[in-house]
Amino acid sequence: MVFFRSVTLVDQIANALKDDILTGSLKGGDQLLEDSLKNEFDISRTPLREAFRILEKEGLVEILPRRGTFVKRITKQDIKENFPVRAILEGLAARLAYANLTQQDINEMEDVFKHMEDAAQRKDFIDYAKHHHTFHEIFINASNNETLIALLHNLRMHRLWYRYTYQYYKEDFRNSLEIHRRIIDLFKEKKASQEEIEKVVRQHIEIALEPFLLAMKKLEGKTPKKKSM
Repeated sequence: MVFFRSVTLVDQIANALKDDILTGSLKGGDQLLEDSLKNEFDISRTPLREAFRILEKEGLVEILPRRGTFVKRITKQDIKENFPVRAILEGLAARLAYANLTQQDINEMEDVFKHMEDAAQRKDFIDYAKHHHTFHEIFINASNNETLIALLHNLRMHRLWYRYTYQYYKEDFRNSLEIHRRIIDLFKEKKASQEEIEKVVRQHIEIALEPFLLAMKKLEGKTPKKKSM
């Protein structure tokens, strides 16, 4: 028997605020004002603070004593330093995975790619970003190099990246789908070389840097808006 966890009031508040953060309605550095949110959600202070703690554990906000709760910032410099390193390491992961990918891995990539296509068609780019993340995890894990997997986990797992990938894929999902289709095909082709798949994955991330920075600029420039449950 499968048991499903009920969604509590605290979960609902946390999820509503999370959506606002990941879609950019709440920007990096914005303060989550308790009095305003209490009135918006028609709740007491206790569940709101519990929701803040959930968001803090997920790396989306920081709670500063005597100052309040703020949406965490990611700077342009963070992104500029992250992308070149991640491009090299993910390219290496693809190279190592080339000889290790099983048919099951390929099938999973195909399945995830279909979900990416479906999400793009529905214009649900938060869902698209999640499936995109899973797509890359499949070949990264197939590298069978625990040090490399751990390094990429730290570079890729920050939840705040979803805020910018949402905007990035919203504007560039067709190119993203095209390159991920090519990545699957290269892994499937017996004549493709390790060097070729490494180069394609590396360049895919390198080329994304400038559009990603532009998406960040557009999203951070938006006027915040409230969202009710």
